[in-house]
Amino acid sequence: MATGKDKSPAVELEVGDRTVRISHPERVYFPATGATKLDLANYYLSVGDGIVRALRERPCMMHRFPDGLSGEKVHQKRLPHGAPDWVQTVRVTFPRYNRHADELCVTHPADVIWAVQMSTVEFHPWNSRRADVERPDEWRIDLDPMPDCGFDTVRRVAGVVHEVLDELGATGWPKTSGGSGMHVYVRIRPDWGFGDVRRAALAFAREVERRAPKDVTTTWWRKDRDPRKLFVDYNQNARDHTIASAYSVRGVPDATVSTPVTWDEIDDVDPHEFTIATVPERFATLGDLHAGIDDAVFTLEPLLEWADRDEAEGESDPGGAED
Repeated sequence: MATGKDKSPAVELEVGDRTVRISHPERVYFPATGATKLDLANYYLSVGDGIVRALRERPCMMHRFPDGLSGEKVHQKRLPHGAPDWVQTVRVTFPRYNRHADELCVTHPADVIWAVQMSTVEFHPWNSRRADVERPDEWRIDLDPMPDCGFDTVRRVAGVVHEVLDELGATGWPKTSGGSGMHVYVRIRPDWGFGDVRRAALAFAREVERRAPKDVTTTWWRKDRDPRKLFVDYNQNARDHTIASAYSVRGVPDATVSTPVTWDEIDDVDPHEFTIATVPERFATLGDLHAGIDDAVFTLEPLLEWADRDEAEGESDPGGAED
């Protein structure tokens, strides 16, 4: 088995009109499967259109594993030194700390493969783009099961989410999380700041909770949540909160992938079956199931009206709005 100290020859991958050098290609990243750094790069090549669509022009945090999953995990906001001049960045500020970071800004499949060369396994983009990083164009619905909540509950709640989105006239784009939950993305007009998007997400989560009170919680403090319920995590829409993108591999031993699915698949889907070994064939057969996401844009105004109603009725937000 290759190790963090291996000396296997580097390989060069042709990615469109660019060449990316992969050092230590035989280094094992995923011990449960034996999948290597080169396997990871080839996986991302196989879903190139999908991963670029998910990341395009968004500030992106990289979750890096320099020695594979058996080593340290690095949450990398700033682009590592030594990047080729064709790798682009976008600057984001952190006023609370009087700091900024020039984060990876994917515009080409080679950017993703270069990030793999830098030991990136997971890609966690913002829900805004570099044209205006303070105005999200993506509303994220995170179905996060508590420890004693099974995937059958996730399936039922996804059905409720779909029902409410249909009533709103919004198109939701579901995907597995690569773990035990699901995500649903909705493209929105970039007319609001993070605080308003989060308020809208909370109003939606409360509506889902009203319709499925036995399955859903919006309780803010984790210690106060029923461990048998699913938390609709509206806070994933707060500024600088990120979740794994569509087609991102997860940093777990069996190399699961956060995989787009159709609404009709959800009743039968097993998220553990979506891995770097299986998703390439699925992608080759089905294409990118999120390919139409940029053409289905929703306005948050109905949800902000729900938020105003809830607040007028005394529904407070214990987490506080972030903007």
